[in-house]
Amino acid sequence: MKLFNSMGPNPHMVRMYAAELGLELDMEEVDLMAGENRQAAFLARNPSGQSPALELDDGTVIAEITAICEYLDDITPGKTLIGNTAQERAVAHMWTRRVDLGICEPMANGFRYAEGIKIFESRMITLPEAADGLKRIAADKLTWLDAQMSDGREFIAGASLTMADILLYAMVVFFAGVGQPLDSTNTNVQAWFDRMAARPSAQA
Repeated sequence: MKLFNSMGPNPHMVRMYAAELGLELDMEEVDLMAGENRQAAFLARNPSGQSPALELDDGTVIAEITAICEYLDDITPGKTLIGNTAQERAVAHMWTRRVDLGICEPMANGFRYAEGIKIFESRMITLPEAADGLKRIAADKLTWLDAQMSDGREFIAGASLTMADILLYAMVVFFAGVGQPLDSTNTNVQAWFDRMAARPSAQA
């Protein structure tokens, strides 16, 4: 299998997830700035034109980062970042969805509609008037998450690293560099971020 890789937080999440599972992926770079992901060859694999995409040996292509990571999890015996029991998997999925919808999506669109608008305005509908509000939504949910983590948990879903941690870390580390830094008063989230940054997989 081969990962179509590029710059940005989404491919970083997949690379970090694979590293945590001990997987080494063959990769082919996609030049987003040159619009390679909007060309016919890439669109034939992934009609959404988004990176990353995972092409399996039989030609099947899996897109969407949580789907890619769950596939990698399922094919890796003896390791999981989702959970082994129905309860563990439900909790991991619950927190992944909370993080994705409440923080990552508004954070990403806040960037696309503001700092990144010159990149995205020719590729998608952009709403610059919504950018500040979306950033506030993401910031508010990070403050909410900080309160949830005041119980001393090490990771977002509890005592174990899950997909939710890797998803949020990849997003936060990218968007902090383009206008959405972490609020240092959210001390629990900041401590979690520092722990995540210290993991070898963060460099993937």
